[in-house]
Amino acid sequence: MSQPRAQHALLYRRPSEPQTIEIVFDGAVYPVRLRRHRQARRYTLRIQATTREVILTIPPRGTLREAGAFAQKHGGWIAARLGRLPEVAPFADGLVLPLRGVPHRITHRSAARGTVWTEINGSGEALLCVAGHAPHIGRRIGDFLRREAKRDLQAASRRFADQLGLRFQRVTVRDQSSRWGSCSTTGVLSFSWRLILAPGYVLDYLAAHEVAHLIEMNHSPKFWRLVERLCPEHEKAKVWLDLHGTDLHRYGAAEEIF
Repeated sequence: MSQPRAQHALLYRRPSEPQTIEIVFDGAVYPVRLRRHRQARRYTLRIQATTREVILTIPPRGTLREAGAFAQKHGGWIAARLGRLPEVAPFADGLVLPLRGVPHRITHRSAARGTVWTEINGSGEALLCVAGHAPHIGRRIGDFLRREAKRDLQAASRRFADQLGLRFQRVTVRDQSSRWGSCSTTGVLSFSWRLILAPGYVLDYLAAHEVAHLIEMNHSPKFWRLVERLCPEHEKAKVWLDLHGTDLHRYGAAEEIF
């Protein structure tokens, strides 16, 4: 191995490091998992909402001492974010979750045929019914929500693209944690499946937002004029996301980044 390559390899080679460290803030102890990443350029703290795990990413030249000092310095941030996290709500019989902004109660119908469907009971309550064995409830509900999200987002994106005389390559839905949607330079529109939990005008706004990026790959005044043309309720949708968007993450994996 040449000398430059050997020196380069040493940047990523570390003696055995602990997987976690502990920091203390206001009398409470918080475990922090360490993760070294060769492409990281700075120390970064993330909080995995579903597991409440604190993750500290270390750049290649970073040291354990610096990592500990960074985490300790932001102990208040860690405590505050963990304290504000909504309680995790796994998909289970009896859980009430929003579907297109309307509360639905998950109802297990073990003897029924089919997978997942909606109905209204005698009291006027909206139900999200799921058939099959109890261990499969979570997977079936998750699959259903992703299918519904993709269908609604495809329809909304196609509608807005048609208004502009545009075409996009395809729509994908993922479990995105840092953004609600994105548009690639190749015309692929990607969205968070959690948008199916929000009211319809919120989903429409995100679809209009990403379609507008097919013309303006920025957030210039021209871009926002285009969004307003496509979706007059965009300001209302933005306010809703500011107030309620975080709560949608309780139904799926999410991260907060410092």
